Amino acid sequence: MRAPDHCIMNQPSNKLLGFSSVFASAVCFYLATAALRWARLSGVTIDSANFVFGRFFLGFVMVGILLLVKKRPPRPVNWHYLIGRTVANTMAVYCFFKAVDLTSVAEGNILNMTYPLFVALVSWFTLKDERSYASICVVLVAFAGVVMILVPDMLHTGLLSQFNLNSLWGLGSGISASVAIIYLNLSRRVHSTETTLFFMFAMGCVIILLLFRERIVWPDGRAFLFVGLCSVVSVMGQVFITFGFRFVTAVEGSIISSSRILLAALLGPVIAAEPALTLIGWLGAFLIFSGNVYLALAPKKSTPPAPKD
Repeated sequence: MRAPDHCIMNQPSNKLLGFSSVFASAVCFYLATAALRWARLSGVTIDSANFVFGRFFLGFVMVGILLLVKKRPPRPVNWHYLIGRTVANTMAVYCFFKAVDLTSVAEGNILNMTYPLFVALVSWFTLKDERSYASICVVLVAFAGVVMILVPDMLHTGLLSQFNLNSLWGLGSGISASVAIIYLNLSRRVHSTETTLFFMFAMGCVIILLLFRERIVWPDGRAFLFVGLCSVVSVMGQVFITFGFRFVTAVEGSIISSSRILLAALLGPVIAAEPALTLIGWLGAFLIFSGNVYLALAPKKSTPPAPKD
């Protein structure tokens, strides 16, 4: 039976809406880190943990309101998956913001987006039936790009002479984000999206408070403005990516999300008042982006759909 004309016409528009939403999420996640840079440029000195806490707290409030409106309480099934996802994600976000604070918005975002490489690397050792020699070769080439980001002037100064130890925060965010993604893939098999987000935001707030209680302050004036801006655009990014993935495939969504690498490389001088990437830095960003695209396109085993509350 032929589909109605209005359904055929709606398919391209829905796809475009999905593409636009996922891309908007990448822009929002980038702007969240740019807000931290703007705060520093305006003289705000509160610890970056405050930005992380604000992000989790607002997310917790928004998801809590959503659950109340839907009259669907969170339904935890596997605490191991929920806690693993929360701890790894909290580490990833804190390392991410710390990297932006101590290095640059561009470097922090690019290194944070190395998590697909680490997921592939972990899968190589843990999932023997899904090993792909082509994928691991691509990962190794992409890791050459990571080195180029870590030491962008290595052709002139040598490989280690200009290495910034603070860059390890960005690398740490990519590693911990890969663990968070692995736990997310496990968690979504038994939990709804709302349940996973609720506990991630709630327990994330608690972890940040326990670890940095002496650094968490009530921001005032400009600090409140920038923490609020960072939190709002972060939650908007989460909303956009959740909405957008309803209309695009996982492969398409992963590729569009990886565009944050190119956004960070391109917009640094314009948005964050940072020096432009060197030629080596651009090559490194391109290798990481290309590696992410290849891994997104590589065939994978299907996973069970997330349950609905």
